[in-house]
Amino acid sequence: MRYPAAVLLMLIALVPVVPAHAVVAEGIYYLQGVTSGLHLAQTGNSVVLHRPEGDLDHQQWWVRGERIENTDSPGSCLNRSLTITPCTTDGTAWEFVAAGDQWDIPGLATGGETRWYLTPISSPRLPMPADPTLDQVTFLTAHNAFANGVDGDFAAPILNIARNQTRGITRQLADGVRGFMIDIHETPQGAMLCHGGCDWVPHPVALRTDLQRIVDFLAAHPSEIVTVFLQDGVSAPVLGAELARVQGLQSVLFRPDQAGVRENGWPTLSAMRASGRRLLLFTDRYPPDGRDSYGVMYQREWTVENYWSMGGPIGSADWACYTRWDERPLTATGTFQPLFVMNHFRDIPFPITIYNDNGKIARRAEQFCQPAARKKPSYLAVDMYELSKASAAVATLNTYTYRP
Repeated sequence: MRYPAAVLLMLIALVPVVPAHAVVAEGIYYLQGVTSGLHLAQTGNSVVLHRPEGDLDHQQWWVRGERIENTDSPGSCLNRSLTITPCTTDGTAWEFVAAGDQWDIPGLATGGETRWYLTPISSPRLPMPADPTLDQVTFLTAHNAFANGVDGDFAAPILNIARNQTRGITRQLADGVRGFMIDIHETPQGAMLCHGGCDWVPHPVALRTDLQRIVDFLAAHPSEIVTVFLQDGVSAPVLGAELARVQGLQSVLFRPDQAGVRENGWPTLSAMRASGRRLLLFTDRYPPDGRDSYGVMYQREWTVENYWSMGGPIGSADWACYTRWDERPLTATGTFQPLFVMNHFRDIPFPITIYNDNGKIARRAEQFCQPAARKKPSYLAVDMYELSKASAAVATLNTYTYRP
């Protein structure tokens, strides 16, 4: 029986499309769970999911043909029972089925992960475009920018010595800091900058004071772009009243929710400069309770961020680069690329330790955090940014774009 052409086309459309077996380019990769962002790591003769830790934790895998060999155990491969055996034994051949930038590897399922990123340990880099988009550049960021002991008190007198920064906001701006992490607390005087609360703080600085410094700087420097991250301990009405007292604020606020970022991605720097809207304000407060009506965006909708501390003030650092928010892995993406806030500091600031840590920030960014997030840091957040090589790391990151 002959079928009409229209019927044949309908029957063809009903036949499921079977993804083709793909060949993975030979190389060394991180096998990264799509849901959690955790890395597959060898532990003894078995494998588990661990926090991304670069080359320190048996997390690098050499994919050659159909075999997955751990770089720390030459000649030993992952087999179908999810154990490590000689690569010559049965069960060490795998299929790789491409699914966009992700991979289905039938039989490789552990810790709830069934789909994987194969992230090269050394990703190809492209030259920085002449007019990059916001997510392609990196900004030097001051952790606890207000806790500097120059602009005013930020803690009770005995705690005021634990400064995260040693220079005031105006000097930070002049030195090239373009990201500011600020804690705000509610007092009868409004939103004040205090660490852990404003009780016993003799002379705290008001949020409006530092924001006015930033807005005035932007007015005097029309090519600059600044971001403020609020660790937000005030009510929405108090925040709104505080922002209303900052002259010129609304004319420079950039609102990604109104600028089409969800649909079109981040704008170019030239577009932001042309619009005059060059200040981003983020809050960590949930629920945001209408803060967006003031132009303050809920941070988790627009960024990803790694865990905030590398450990105590002295001793070795934890260089693992993993999400601060369990529900949002560093690899999160979608219709736009979230900005990546990379924290690189300890629990308590200690100058000698900070000097040492800041000297290693480029290595951690490029060899640990970029692969963990599958994106370049947008903000490098440090204590005492002037110590060692934080600015140099930012300059290096701004010579290329990163794409896995």
